[in-house]
Amino acid sequence: MRLRALLDTDALGLRLLGGEDELDRTVRGVMTTDLRDPSRYLSGGELVLTGLAWRRDAADAEPFVRILATAGVAALAAGEAELGAIPDDIVEACARHRLPLFAVNESVAFATVTEHVVRQVSGERAGDLAAVVDRHRRLMTSGPAGGGPDVVLDLLGTDLDLRAWVLSPAGRAIAGSSAAGPELSAAVCARLAAEHLAAARTGRRGPHRVTIDAGGAKRLDEGRRPGDAAGGTTYSLFPIRSAGRGATPASRDVRETVLSDWLLAVEADASDWPEERLDLLQGVTQLIAVERDRRDAARTVRRRLAQEVLELVQTGAAPAEIAARLRVAAPVLLPGLGAAPHWQVIVAKVEWEGGDIEGGPVAQSLLEEILVDPLSAGPEPSDRIAVAHNGDEAIALVPLSAVPDEHDGTETGLHADALLDSVRDPLTAGLADDGRLTLGVSAAVHSAEGLRGALEEARHARRVAAARTGRVCAAGHQELASHVLLLPFVPDDVRRAFTARLLDPLRDYDRKHRAELIPTLEAFLDCDGSWTRCASRLHLHVNTLRYRVGRIEQLTNRDLSRLEDKLDFFLALRMS
Repeated sequence: MRLRALLDTDALGLRLLGGEDELDRTVRGVMTTDLRDPSRYLSGGELVLTGLAWRRDAADAEPFVRILATAGVAALAAGEAELGAIPDDIVEACARHRLPLFAVNESVAFATVTEHVVRQVSGERAGDLAAVVDRHRRLMTSGPAGGGPDVVLDLLGTDLDLRAWVLSPAGRAIAGSSAAGPELSAAVCARLAAEHLAAARTGRRGPHRVTIDAGGAKRLDEGRRPGDAAGGTTYSLFPIRSAGRGATPASRDVRETVLSDWLLAVEADASDWPEERLDLLQGVTQLIAVERDRRDAARTVRRRLAQEVLELVQTGAAPAEIAARLRVAAPVLLPGLGAAPHWQVIVAKVEWEGGDIEGGPVAQSLLEEILVDPLSAGPEPSDRIAVAHNGDEAIALVPLSAVPDEHDGTETGLHADALLDSVRDPLTAGLADDGRLTLGVSAAVHSAEGLRGALEEARHARRVAAARTGRVCAAGHQELASHVLLLPFVPDDVRRAFTARLLDPLRDYDRKHRAELIPTLEAFLDCDGSWTRCASRLHLHVNTLRYRVGRIEQLTNRDLSRLEDKLDFFLALRMS
């Protein structure tokens, strides 16, 4: 039972003197004492009743309250029969130690309070045990075969009044109970996934507790108490570990599964839950894991189709043979589509420092997740994506029901940056400081003849992404027709020497004279050498701009009216 319930029971005659923010603490028992040091008889969670006979003077309050707080008692209730009003020194000591303090009216016997607490706690424990047995039976009979994760979460909502959701590692809502109320925002889902992945990478055991606000910002670290939430919502995060991937959970490296396992987010603080309720939630995660494995198995056909098509493409098979295989794949991936779709190829690679963990299966699971619209709920949207893997590389064959518009020059399909926008933060947390995800996206092609080129294009784009900084990077086919493709492959020593010769004299001058020659150079090139536009952008007189450009030319022995020198400066700025 909660402290709040005691305060709401008029027959107990309790009056709150401090600890308003702690009234959600759980009371697991009651103890009456007037010992100066009752620590040997305390186990935590008790409501301590005292007549204050232990108090001789004001100095006794601090050590007594400190002992109770250290033992983890729920609250202190002091009787008014002996001393009348509760002394201020006790009130102040309880406030310092965040220990709720009640005054017990002299007309109420301690035995009345004790009897009420014991009766309530005993009744709730018996009811919880009976309910656990019944819920386990119902969960097992109406679990995955009876409707998937939603059915299990509905039972949590109806029986335990718990709002719960199943989330992917990228923060997509896969399932939620019908009683869960408003859907979680994308920002909240992403934050919950990021917190879970960060905790998993540090090896902390679940459930993980986090309090965030409606916008997805973290409000509370794990060390603070529930009353400190200050307007945030507290969630407990339970890992859902697959049971069907060969090795036992204890023998697997966390990096093999951290970016592919689902999680259960419950809107509650599980830190003070009894073992029976925690066991029940663990059972729920096991049922959902079975459902996850069943749906992974259902993807086998799509994965096999992708593998067969890609093997044909990579071995140089005839376009007619590839087209025949595509005709088989299209109805599976896009049921009901009359015309043959266009296709895109996406290549992803997950790499871990040390190279001892195969990244292909993780990249495969990630692509199947990333290629789903992040705002779509449920696991089924990924059923229209075929992904194969080979070593550390995963390759997705994505059908497009909409085709490129050749008349207005626009192109529908997937874009590299958009794919990672909503999942970058969670995946970065899961990759921590020893993993990287890089991804390349091809242009859309409309025939089997174009697939080999699309695959090479996606692989080149991924290498461009790999040359960038950051844990999660992507590049698209649009960047392969630009200098952007060339710059990442310039050797580091050449890059440093080239930029030093052109830019170091300007940087030195700026440091000594605060002349802002580097920003001026960037703006001048960005304005295509237009004096008036550049002066307007920098809020300078044209003569001042001409003076700065002249100083740049003097220091570098270059001429910014020449195309070659402009290009050298442009590349130096990009490479720096």
